[in-house]
Amino acid sequence: MVIPEDVRNDLGLSEGDQFVVIGQGDAVILKVITPPKLEEFQKLLSRARAEAKRLGIKKADVKSAIAKVRRRAK
Repeated sequence: MVIPEDVRNDLGLSEGDQFVVIGQGDAVILKVITPPKLEEFQKLLSRARAEAKRLGIKKADVKSAIAKVRRRAK
């Protein structure tokens, strides 16, 4: 997909930037994905693990939930 240069410059886009693409009616919406910095990701991961532990969620529960969603997606 080619994004016009003036739009890329206005939005500060660079080669390799990634987007979420959403189609709605006759419109296509692009939303830039900005990955978190490593430190931010580590904090998010720690919070998620603490919350899972608090709720008693185990790795097997997560694997089971993923498998269930994948079966529905087929």
